[in-house]
Amino acid sequence: MDISNNNVGHKEHKHGLYDEFICHFPYAVFSITLGIIILTFISTFAGRSLAHQAYYSLFHTFHYLHIVFAGAGTALTFFQFSRNIVRGLFISIVSPTIFCILSDIIIPYFGGMIVGVPMKLHICFYHELTNIGIFLFVGIVTGMILSLHQRHTDSSSFFARWSHFLHVLLSSLASMFYMVANGFIDWMPHVGLVFVILMVAVLLPCTFSDVVVPISFARLGKEK
Repeated sequence: MDISNNNVGHKEHKHGLYDEFICHFPYAVFSITLGIIILTFISTFAGRSLAHQAYYSLFHTFHYLHIVFAGAGTALTFFQFSRNIVRGLFISIVSPTIFCILSDIIIPYFGGMIVGVPMKLHICFYHELTNIGIFLFVGIVTGMILSLHQRHTDSSSFFARWSHFLHVLLSSLASMFYMVANGFIDWMPHVGLVFVILMVAVLLPCTFSDVVVPISFARLGKEK
């Protein structure tokens, strides 16, 4: 079902996968740096006195907010290139769900295991389905509204830069607090490896979620 024709008045997206990673690499570096600063302050001033459950709460907070931005980013990008509501809703639900779990949970989990930390696996999609559904719904609606708004303004470039930065920052904070909450308390001696783990956890999933997947699905069925 289309709400308009496929020609939505946007410039054709010319960047390839390599270009997208190069474009988003600085956002990942800056956001992870800021995230490590935040985690360092918390670890320094709270340390082990911060209850284990408090780290879990911080993880869930940033994980849910990450889902909002991931849902909004996927929907916004898709509807800039296609007006197919059914396909857009489908990919706006599936893509953020998969990539947020991958970014915030799966990669940090295996990253901790590689370092030698006995991590615990906690997948919120199974345990917190109601909360995730609410935040994902809000994100998708936000992305759809923004896609309508940006067709009438010139603010898309500015918004895209800052929204992606916030998306990556929230993802990096969620990943960090997941690692700490699930066993990686003494992360500071391994901060270099943590930075690399977070780069993988943030850069790949967020780029695919925000750009690659929604554009690929938006182009399906269109003439070359």
